[in-house]
This record gives sequence, structure tokens and C-alpha cells, in this order.
Amino acid sequence: MGGTLVEVYRDRALALPPLNTTLARRTMEQTRIYQALKGTRSRASVDIGALEQLLVCFSQLVVEQRLIKEVDINPLFASPERLVALDARVILHPPSVTEADLPRLPIQPYPVQYEKRWQLKGGATVTIRPIRPEDEPKMVALHHTLSDRSVYLRYAGTLPLSQRIMHDRLSCLCFIDYDREMALVAETDGSKAAAPEIIAVGRLTRRHGTRDGEYAIVVTDRYQHQGLGTEISRRLLDVARDWKLARIVADVLPQNGTMQRTLRTLGFGLHSNGGSVRAIKLLPQSAT
Repeated sequence: MGGTLVEVYRDRALALPPLNTTLARRTMEQTRIYQALKGTRSRASVDIGALEQLLVCFSQLVVEQRLIKEVDINPLFASPERLVALDARVILHPPSVTEADLPRLPIQPYPVQYEKRWQLKGGATVTIRPIRPEDEPKMVALHHTLSDRSVYLRYAGTLPLSQRIMHDRLSCLCFIDYDREMALVAETDGSKAAAPEIIAVGRLTRRHGTRDGEYAIVVTDRYQHQGLGTEISRRLLDVARDWKLARIVADVLPQNGTMQRTLRTLGFGLHSNGGSVRAIKLLPQSAT
């Protein structure tokens, strides 16, 4: 609730930029005014979707324009027909503040540089991109398509569907800190008859306190043997180099011959490790 009484009512919620539509909605839901924004018996709802987009764009402004020290819009007039900023204030850092002295973002922005198109061997085109928090429903759909064998090879054992699609689990896997973990998904284009779907996901995670990264990938059965796993793996290796990691480690079951061949192609060394095969790739280090 804004206006001249904003400091009196203190109806506020805290969120760290950058936002996406999911985080924007969750932030609004934490306020008391949100119930009124959704409408009452005598008043129509404001355009919640437009308000989400406004918050996303506002947070992106904060992320991109690092010279901004403070910025606020108050009041923002919200009605069913429109959103209008009635007043705003911006304070910049003084010219004496250098680039190195500017505050760093606590959350890494969405790494759009890793979003690219790619063509499968069968001719279809997919988008390989970092995962987003709003991908949770698509991840649920992906797990519904995995065969028992694919699940066994990915998790080195049985993991029931009910556990794999739990909200608490998937929300953590979809809402990640891109500076510590990277998950690349492959998404189909979709059509009039079918919505876009996630058909593969590869994940690279920094090992705390080391320069090692752990790597894993799963491809839905319908799209296996089309080069997709190899391509996602190559792109995760690019991420590892950008992070300046020293090596990548992956544990593979002995019966997963396809994954072992892919890792050999990418330059991993394979070593017997008890009941599994440990794959290790050393990354060249720059002189700087």
C-alpha cells in the first residue's frame, strides 16, 4: 500500500533482484494489499499479470543500471484498466564511486549468454537454456516421461515418481543461484497442438571449498540417441571454464554404456570406483 501513509501502514515485502514473474507474484502475495488487488465484490481485480511484468522490469532496471543507489515509485496507481507511476525518485552514486566499488548483486542475474538454439539429429530444433523457477510444471511433466531404466541410470537406483515431483524438491532444483549451480534444459518449440516441453536437463554444481564441479544429466527416452546429451554436456563444460573450475567429476553406473561413451568423447577419463565408474575431466587453467 503506497501513498503518503506508506510508512504508517508498513505493508511491505522484501525481494532481491532480479525477479521473474514467479518471484514477483510471491512477493506481492506477502502483502496485505494483495487481497484488494485481486478484487472484491464491489471492485474488479487489477491486471495482476501486468503488475508482475512491471515488477520484473523494475528489478531489471536495478540490475542493469548499477549506478543507481536508490530508486522508488510511490505511488503506483493500479486499476483494472492501467498501471501508472504517479511519482518516482532516483538517486545515483556520486561520480567518485568507481566500478569496482559499486555494490555487487547478491543473486546472479539470469545468464542469457547460455541460451542458444540447437538442432537434433532427427531435424527438430530445441532451445538449450538455463533453468528458471517457473519451469517446475515442465519438470514435473519431464519426470512423467522417464522410463524406469532412465531413472535407475540417472539416480543409481529407484526413486519413486512421487518423490521426484515433490514441490519442495523441484522448487529447489528450479530456483537456483546461477553463480554456484547451473542447470541447462532443452525445450521443444511447441506447436498449436502441444505446448513447449522440457526434454532434457543437465546440471553442474560447484563443490564447496574446492575448484571441482559435479555433473549429471538426464534425457527423456523419446529424445535419446539424438546428440542432445553430448551437446548439453559441451555447454556445461563451457560454464565450468567460465567459472574457472579445475576439474569436472561425474559418477556413472557400469551398465550405462551410452553415458560412458559420451564422456569419453568429451575427454573424460574413466576409472573404476567400487560399484560405479568415476569420470574426471581436468580443465586447462589460464595463465591469469
